[in-house]
Amino acid sequence: MKYLVIHQNFPGQFLHLLRHLRAEDDNEIVFISEPNDNQLPGVRRVVYRLPRGSAEGIHPAAREFELAMLRAGAVARAATALRDLGYRPDIIIGHHGWGELLDLGDVFPGVPVLGYFEFFYHADSLDVGFDPEFPSPESYRPVIRAKNAVNLQALTGGGWGQTPTLFQWDTYPAWARDRITVVREGVDLAACVPDPAAFRRRLRIGDVVIAPRDRLVTYIARDLEPYRGFHVFMRALPGILRARPDARVVLVGGDGVSYGARLPSGSWRDRMLAELAGRIDLDRVHFVGRVEYDTFRALLRRSDAHVYLTYPFVASWSLREAMAMGCAIVGSDTAPVREFLSDGRTGRLVPFLDPDRIADGVLELLEDRALASRLRRAVRQEAERTLDMEDCMARYRTLIDRLMRDGSVPRGAATRRRPA
Repeated sequence: MKYLVIHQNFPGQFLHLLRHLRAEDDNEIVFISEPNDNQLPGVRRVVYRLPRGSAEGIHPAAREFELAMLRAGAVARAATALRDLGYRPDIIIGHHGWGELLDLGDVFPGVPVLGYFEFFYHADSLDVGFDPEFPSPESYRPVIRAKNAVNLQALTGGGWGQTPTLFQWDTYPAWARDRITVVREGVDLAACVPDPAAFRRRLRIGDVVIAPRDRLVTYIARDLEPYRGFHVFMRALPGILRARPDARVVLVGGDGVSYGARLPSGSWRDRMLAELAGRIDLDRVHFVGRVEYDTFRALLRRSDAHVYLTYPFVASWSLREAMAMGCAIVGSDTAPVREFLSDGRTGRLVPFLDPDRIADGVLELLEDRALASRLRRAVRQEAERTLDMEDCMARYRTLIDRLMRDGSVPRGAATRRRPA
């Protein structure tokens, strides 16, 4: 079978699917993306480049859509070159977020398209207005609504959709959900596995050494920013460090901004350190930046309490991996996290906006080892039950095969309140 996969940052959300497909000898996989250094044996790369950036003077609400249309055209040209060489895929799989799939129906009419729908923006709910510290001005609402321009083009352009969680599925309008199937993104349960012996070993991350006697609190995000609760976690640290002199805190993440508005200058780390100057012991708080995957796993396996916070927005991969590695998790009591964790059964859920409650949740896990041990076992079992990669890939493959065979999925099949 011939698979054409598209994502501007190879391999994007499709790494595990690509590994699954290339294990079958009779599959031909072509991947269209912008250039990067990533490679995967058995996957043929085709690179496109944007002809230019957004035009000067364009309305702010139209800027993202203009870039999306530029991407759509660039991808269509790359696909046309493939077509002219005699290539025709059996299915097209890609991410709708950047507009790359919008023109492919013109290049390959009749080829089924399975598009990844990540999030439908709302101008007055979900992430917008969630955090009163950062109110969204009414003047910004048109910009937020315009962020759905690609979403709406994709939803009315044919093809089928997939999304990884019920929370994300629920962000879409009711009329659109009938064409979107929830397909869980799994975790490699063999690679992400608990290691009880990790608590008896020293852990070194650069110049940071965590001894067996230390109680390790971890926080991980792509970037240290409010969408992932960095600011409220930092405000929880004085209480944690004061109550537990043996606590060490390791924060993983860059100083950029992946989601939300950027600061006029500096980073959120700089801002929070200035706000908390003199209130936290910086000898016990360690910012290690972004780390290699092996270091990431070693850190989670050693964690005594792992904190995962998010706005009502797309959940991070690190939450799934923390579950698989049996972390004792303190999570925000927000809809994306509630889909994965149950308070008192597989984790501790705390109010996102309350640093004192976050600190209480962490301290409870540090002080009650029996509770922490029970939550570790339960969350690993939950990962085995709901996030097994092989099971998720089998469900993904069933959806793909059905689309290639029938061109669609029966109406209503996507709306079941259980993942496909």
